[in-house]
Amino acid sequence: MNGATGGATAGAASDAGAISVVGIGADGWDGLPETSRRVLRAAEVLIGAPRQLDLLPGGDCPGERIAWPSPLRPAVPGLLAAHAGRAIAVLASGDPSFYGIGRTLAETVGADRLRIHPHPSSVSYACARLGWPLEETETVSLVARPLAALAAVLHPGRRVLVLGEGPETPADVAAYLRDTGWGGTRIRVLEQLGGPRERLLDATAETWPYERTDALHLLALDCVRDPGALRLGAAPGLPDEAYEHDGQLTKRYVRAATLAALAPAPGELLWDVGGGSGSLGIEWMRTHRACRAVAIEKDPVRAARITRNADALGVPALRVVTGPAPEALAGLPTPDAIFVGGGLTAPGLLAACWDALPDGGRFVANTVTLESEALLAEAHRRHGGELVRLAVATAVPVGGFTGWRQAMPVTQWSVTKRSATKRSATEGTGTQRPVTRRPGTKGSEEG
Repeated sequence: MNGATGGATAGAASDAGAISVVGIGADGWDGLPETSRRVLRAAEVLIGAPRQLDLLPGGDCPGERIAWPSPLRPAVPGLLAAHAGRAIAVLASGDPSFYGIGRTLAETVGADRLRIHPHPSSVSYACARLGWPLEETETVSLVARPLAALAAVLHPGRRVLVLGEGPETPADVAAYLRDTGWGGTRIRVLEQLGGPRERLLDATAETWPYERTDALHLLALDCVRDPGALRLGAAPGLPDEAYEHDGQLTKRYVRAATLAALAPAPGELLWDVGGGSGSLGIEWMRTHRACRAVAIEKDPVRAARITRNADALGVPALRVVTGPAPEALAGLPTPDAIFVGGGLTAPGLLAACWDALPDGGRFVANTVTLESEALLAEAHRRHGGELVRLAVATAVPVGGFTGWRQAMPVTQWSVTKRSATKRSATEGTGTQRPVTRRPGTKGSEEG
């Protein structure tokens, strides 16, 4: 829906089959604009949380009131179908499209059926109270999400807003920050934003004194890393000591080069085959909150370790599949990229991964053994791409002097899968690649 269409239909609660979604704040009926009030007055059915329904005056809003059941999402289609043909208005906290019911409704019944009337979100209110620029402020929701989701956004000097789930959330966040090296972080809890009972609580994570707060709240964090706590940057190539591992870990500099070859983009899915410690899938997901990854690991001990690493590094949504590849790949969602870091010699593994990859998908494999290197050389001959030898040396003491200690070189094959039709345009079948000539040369191809 474009802006012009949205403006023309925003008040059209009586559109055939349309569902109105009205944002409401802690200030209740008094804080609603007249357009939202008009929709609620005309609604035959009012659906929302009990707290939201209680904010509406009975005389002005005579429609039938229905509280959302729990769990909510499975109940949406049936509940709406039961009142088909009636004017339905759904209540939402603040902006329905910001971590709200608007997304659930759009995914369930389709965005074209919704007429959304937003109210200022709690994040907008919080930034207004704190004087923080909204566009530069990170927001994390802990509603139905683990505390580990915080880890990926904690950086010194950053400002983070946290949507809490219940009265215990601020105390839980404070304890988490203390335990993970962020005890000096200032926490401000803003309760009942925009309402008559608005209140601010202020302390550090180390000194947080409140076991419970108002259920309707938002946390504001001024991030301070404790002295000695490990520094984790935003770019791929986290320190090796950030991971719990048993030696099966793609080392830092090779990991950074591998992520560059995989080239993650928002919303894409990675298969990390032979997950080891999970470092590739974890750092893939850390590049953008919409990135997804599945780590496939046959060893149950290592699989459990991957989960712990994912929690510690802020990507608890990383999916871990325990089982040998290629058998464990069956039924997984189609990937945008595949990384194979172990088990290349398993019968059928390379072929299964290649077949699973869609046209335009990326494939990257690393190895340190001659046997696997031979497989990658053959794959490069068949499918093209790029073969690279990565060698890293580290300065170490040699008696009273310093010398280089060479790590085992890593052979990396990276390729973008192309259909036979697309390959033929540049790789033969009667068609030659165009020749680029440097000025002043005759027939030389620029390499």
